[in-house]
Amino acid sequence: MSKSSNLATRVLAPATRLLLILQAALVVTGGAVRLTGSGLGCPTWPECTPGSYTPVPFQPQPLLHVWIEFGNRLLTFVLVLASVGVIIAVLKSRRKDLRGLAVGQFLGIFGQGVLGGITVLTNLNPIPVAGHLLLSIILIAGATSLYSRRSAPVVFIKPLPLTSKISILHLITSFVIIILGTIVTGSGPHAGDAQAQRFGFDIRTVAWLHADVVIFLLGLTFAFFVAAGTSDQSKKAIKVFAVVALTQGGIGYVQYFTGIPEILVAAHLLGATLVWIAAWRIRLSVITKNG
Repeated sequence: MSKSSNLATRVLAPATRLLLILQAALVVTGGAVRLTGSGLGCPTWPECTPGSYTPVPFQPQPLLHVWIEFGNRLLTFVLVLASVGVIIAVLKSRRKDLRGLAVGQFLGIFGQGVLGGITVLTNLNPIPVAGHLLLSIILIAGATSLYSRRSAPVVFIKPLPLTSKISILHLITSFVIIILGTIVTGSGPHAGDAQAQRFGFDIRTVAWLHADVVIFLLGLTFAFFVAAGTSDQSKKAIKVFAVVALTQGGIGYVQYFTGIPEILVAAHLLGATLVWIAAWRIRLSVITKNG
């Protein structure tokens, strides 16, 4: 292996770690935009305000809201640079197994920009808002795979049928919980703007449905731990997931019974991201091993 390939291989670890952190940060900063009512701080797209791509003085939106929304947009550009860095490192290190994942990140970030524009141009309609988050969740899964496979190519294995089925159900349930979370959010008070459209569902009904599926997931996690048998790799990943999921569930109940305060909603959004990463790592532990 050449010196440039060796250097690129060493760069892959910090590059993929940074990409994963930034993908998670986009979810958190997007939540900050919504929780501070800054969703229309930049009321148009791709410009921030008509005639300017950057914030300008003397505009209808409060300046703080403008900069919160504009900062979230700037993070997208940072993500583009980070994804380009990962692509270069993947190509230089000759990691053909990572090329699809790396290019997928780059394309997905552009998709996020377009979807973000649709969100603004539809005045924060809850459907594109939810889609914005769900696309982030998909990109976080890809970034997690990149980071998990950074050191060396992995070998894909055929897991035991029962373990494989439970892991798939576990992952699908985790994703469904996130979808239900977007419905709860789209029915709640934190819309990103006082005039934004809501789904119109009863917040208590959808919140308890969300909680019921979380309880099912925790029971499934216990069954998964038993079914994992002697697989130390999977058992460790399941234990991490259980701790993160229980913490997330606790935050969810506290925020519900305390009137959904912004700080706990932000913590719950971060927790959802961490739960998804942990769930995805379980699936990876079931279907791969180090090469």
